[in-house]
Amino acid sequence: MSSPKRSDEPIWWALFSAGGVCFAVFLPGLILALGLLWPLGLLNSAWLQHDKILTLLQSGYGVTGLAFAAAVICLPLFHAAHRIHHGLHDLKFGFSQASKLLCYGLALLLSLLALVLVVAV
Repeated sequence: MSSPKRSDEPIWWALFSAGGVCFAVFLPGLILALGLLWPLGLLNSAWLQHDKILTLLQSGYGVTGLAFAAAVICLPLFHAAHRIHHGLHDLKFGFSQASKLLCYGLALLLSLLALVLVVAV
């Protein structure tokens, strides 16, 4: 009796789920704070100065800040890649392996680029 073929889908579904949580929980708060409250002057802008954020990221709490930045940037990219990949499958576009490589590869590439840019700050 042959063993069943292993699938990589649980990895992509886990990244999809985590990205969905980031979309649902963290991004609305960031949009509210940075897109509405700060421009309206309802948020203390002293904490949003570049030097203050840089000091925070470079301090002991910086690991948490970098992890948060990575989660908010990278996980939604994989969420979107998974939606696009399965959307192409639902629309009966073939090339399942090619679309998987393109979607997830692009999400990985953009995630790495974003992490490099966040760390280089």
